[in-house]
Amino acid sequence: MAKVDRVAAESHFFDDLGANSLVMAHFCARVRKRADVPSVSMKDVYANPTARSLATALTDDESAMAELAVVVTDRDRTPAHTEEQAAPRRAGAGWYILCGLLQFLTFLGYSYLAAILVVRGTSWVYAAPTLLDLYLRLVLFASASFIGLCLLPIVAKWVLIGRWKPQRIRVWTLGYFRFWLVKTLVQRNPVALLFQGSPLYTLYLKALGAKIGRGVAIFSRNVPVCTDLLTIGEGSVIRKDSFFTGYRAEAGVIQTGPVTMGKDVFVGELSVLDIDSSMGDGAQLGHVSSLHPGQAVPAGEHWHGSPALRTEADYRGVGPARCGMLRRFCYGVSQLLTMLLLYLPLAIGGVDLLLAKVPRLSSALSTPVLSLGSWQFYRDAVVVTLVIFFGVSLVGLLFIAVVPRVLNLALKQDKVYRLYSLRYSILRAIRLISNFKFFLTVFGDSSAIVHYLRYLGYRMPDVEQTGSNFGTGVKHETPFQSTVGSGTMVADGLSVVNADYSSTSFKVSRTAIGGHNFLGNMVVYPSEGRTGENCLLATKVLVPVDGPVRENVGLLGSPSFEIPRTVARDHQFDHLRTGDELRRRLAAKNRHNAVTALMFLLVRWFYFFGITMLGWLTVDLFPRFGVSAVALASVATLLFSALFFTLVERASIVIHPLRPLYCSIYDIRFWRHERFWKAAASTVYVQALNGTPFKNLAWRLLGVKVGRRVFDDGAGMPEKTLVTLGDEATLNAGCHVQCHSQEDGAFKADRIVVGARSTVGVGAWVHYGATVGEDAVLAADSFLMKGEDVPPHTRWEGNPAREIGTGRPRGERDEALRLGGRHRRPPEGNGQANGNFTTVNGKRPAGLFRR
Repeated sequence: MAKVDRVAAESHFFDDLGANSLVMAHFCARVRKRADVPSVSMKDVYANPTARSLATALTDDESAMAELAVVVTDRDRTPAHTEEQAAPRRAGAGWYILCGLLQFLTFLGYSYLAAILVVRGTSWVYAAPTLLDLYLRLVLFASASFIGLCLLPIVAKWVLIGRWKPQRIRVWTLGYFRFWLVKTLVQRNPVALLFQGSPLYTLYLKALGAKIGRGVAIFSRNVPVCTDLLTIGEGSVIRKDSFFTGYRAEAGVIQTGPVTMGKDVFVGELSVLDIDSSMGDGAQLGHVSSLHPGQAVPAGEHWHGSPALRTEADYRGVGPARCGMLRRFCYGVSQLLTMLLLYLPLAIGGVDLLLAKVPRLSSALSTPVLSLGSWQFYRDAVVVTLVIFFGVSLVGLLFIAVVPRVLNLALKQDKVYRLYSLRYSILRAIRLISNFKFFLTVFGDSSAIVHYLRYLGYRMPDVEQTGSNFGTGVKHETPFQSTVGSGTMVADGLSVVNADYSSTSFKVSRTAIGGHNFLGNMVVYPSEGRTGENCLLATKVLVPVDGPVRENVGLLGSPSFEIPRTVARDHQFDHLRTGDELRRRLAAKNRHNAVTALMFLLVRWFYFFGITMLGWLTVDLFPRFGVSAVALASVATLLFSALFFTLVERASIVIHPLRPLYCSIYDIRFWRHERFWKAAASTVYVQALNGTPFKNLAWRLLGVKVGRRVFDDGAGMPEKTLVTLGDEATLNAGCHVQCHSQEDGAFKADRIVVGARSTVGVGAWVHYGATVGEDAVLAADSFLMKGEDVPPHTRWEGNPAREIGTGRPRGERDEALRLGGRHRRPPEGNGQANGNFTTVNGKRPAGLFRR
């Protein structure tokens, strides 16, 4: 595999033999097919980068695992990890069709009911005789609508479910339909969408049955569903993008179970608490970490990693402040009143003002019947929508630069403020405005993104322009405390954590990412991050927050360990990154990216034009069909969005279909891929179809090779035409199937196969070139590296993922690994968790390798 005649026992896989991660992943896959040798993972290779050290480590580890299996007793096992119950029979095609029909009828009924309320409400509002009466009626109508939307999921949950209990529900059955309906209503509630980090959010969860103590602060948008199984002690903090939903899907079955957090618990950003997991009082779970079923963090201990291990790292970045119940009550009331008395009436009244005051609109709508057959009507519609779309875009671009800068004057670096204060509202406003996704998509994956981020407030001294310094997915708490060094490149999904929260306080701190770094996908970089110059931070890496500053190395995994900053294979494009060749190719890339951005804007404008035309058609049909016209308009809007963006994405690859690829970022094939990403950015509508058969139909239209009765609860996959999903595969919420990787100046893409009846867990990540075998399971928050081959009927977990054993009952195997396996806390003398690094036999891994 290394393409050399002789491999010495002491030859370094990477330094001496020139291997790379893809080669070694294929090596691991071949070894796992041999019954006469121990199983080997990429993590083993990183830690033992010679044949002799690898063989020694695997032999010792197999002996340790055998000893651990003997000491497992029934007393030590948790209820979640007793021997597997017999898998229930999967639902057939009849249940699948019936469930889809019921979901579609539910959507139609909801649309019709909403149309009745909207029509009657607006008729009553605009019948007001005076301006004051109009405002009062707007407030009453908006308040009634808001309160009704908030109460609906609460009532539906208690009527249809009652109290959630640990149970197993076959997908596509009637029991699943009830689960889906309640889940959809709970997670699409305006409180869940608008009030994260507010006392109103915790009040909403309490009304749904969650046992939540006083002073809890929840910042995650991932709304818990099985709320009766959720317990959170007072004073706890849960950071954004974390999952603690109380359910998961595996092998075609929804499994519900408890998630328990004690008092003063801290849960880091982008972490996962699976069912049957718990944390004691004062416990901490770091960023990008997970607790798997049966794991329990003892009181006062700090854990991190996937699955989590004990650590001494402290993830609390701010101390407490005075913040009593009166302040929380007043803040929640003020939020509610602002929404009802200002924002909602302004939004409804603004639309009416637009229709009344724009000459072309008012003249068109004043006619008894719209001139839909007249070319002059369409000319006016084009002019009006062009002016509105690009006018609002320009005003928005000015707004996001001016308003946050003014607001930021009230915030001082490293000063502790009370939560739920005016300054907290200011920080929320800055975060909301400056993270506007539209402009990031326009400018991302091009040279313009650097100027845009500087425009927002990022500090970037001595920028080395590459044309791909950032992708389209960058977020922050505040742009004014974000620093990125010269020559650094960032893939999608970077979260700059430059604000720390407790249950009573917050502060903003500068987060500085060193120069000449490369950051992979879904990196959470805190202000305490201990990395410096020339580092590679791999996809889903846990950035260290203690210990020495790491420089001139790569970091991989959670907990992270050192790997090489680069390998020989990726140096073959270095000649394109300097001198005249760079200037020539960068200029060509900039031209190509400029055309791509213009195409994106025109596509978005045309979509706005189409939605506007649907609105005018609804106005034209309303006198004849009444409420039915409004209800059908909502259905037509969803269908139009789906078909339009599907056609846009497929059209972007008609001439140049996606194929496995390895090239420079200055190759036109990569530029075409960037154009495809901008087209694919508009297909987020498919997430509205989560948990329904219509999601599979949408994936098929977008080019995914989808088998029968696939269950998708919220997966993301950029390169759809390179993905194959087998029959009855299960994809959980927040998982990603990504068929590409950009590493410095190199771009790589390959196919991914997820086999029949296999499962990809909550928040898990499958990288390009990987294969998940039939009936295999990839556990929550795992990272399956590029080129990995998961054998059928196996269970993998961890970051990076590895097989956790076969041939033993699952409960016994998991408990043995939890006590001392390669991904659990090792026994005395075999290894330990040291800060943010995993050490083996008391030493840090010697192998250095990029992701």
